Amino acid sequence: MSTATRNVQESPIAIEDVRTLAQRLEKLDASARVDWALDNLPATHVLTSSFGAQAAVSLHLVTRANPDLPVVLIDTGYLFPETYQFVDALADQLQLNLHVARPTISAAWQEARIGTRWQAPGQGLDSYLKDNKVDPLLTMLDTLETGTWFAGLRRAQSQGRAERAVLEAVGQRWKVHPIVDWSNRDVHRYLKRHRLPYHPLWESGYLSIGDVHSTQSIHEVDNVTELRFGGSRRECGIHGTDRST
Repeated sequence: MSTATRNVQESPIAIEDVRTLAQRLEKLDASARVDWALDNLPATHVLTSSFGAQAAVSLHLVTRANPDLPVVLIDTGYLFPETYQFVDALADQLQLNLHVARPTISAAWQEARIGTRWQAPGQGLDSYLKDNKVDPLLTMLDTLETGTWFAGLRRAQSQGRAERAVLEAVGQRWKVHPIVDWSNRDVHRYLKRHRLPYHPLWESGYLSIGDVHSTQSIHEVDNVTELRFGGSRRECGIHGTDRST
């Protein structure tokens, strides 16, 4: 269905319907989930992406259904050079409507004032993530008047994501995970079929890619749980967050 003819609701579906709808969406394929959300969940529809290892899948899947849909990247100022290059390449290849969320204070200024908080597990790391990832994202979602938020989470990515539903209610927003039940093989097949690239660091063993100071390759760790933040945590806090929660 073309984006011009989509009949989008102006208000969210009642909260008691979430589980029923999630079960219904579980039976659909990823493309059908995207189409349903664009037709039935409230605008503005937004896709967030870290432009990580396999990000091209969600970027292609969602924006081919709605090419003008805003795509939000969080730029902490500490992304890998290869990530910035990947963003530029995919934004050009897929003609993305890219919006970049940034912290209100630059990375250099934060270090001068507060130091390298990501090296301090606990409250130090929590405050770093809040200032550099969570708050910038929520501000951008508010600015875009986001009603429905697409994200590329998959259950196979970590134990913490194993129970994620296709559809969730997050405060006053709806969150859709179209590829939540995909395996790594599903991802690879989609990338190959549509001639889409992995992140440039994938071949070097970077399976989960975030800030340069807190990301390690599979060759540098003993366990995959240590790929991010030295194993102190797997999530940065942006998923499942909202100003009203």
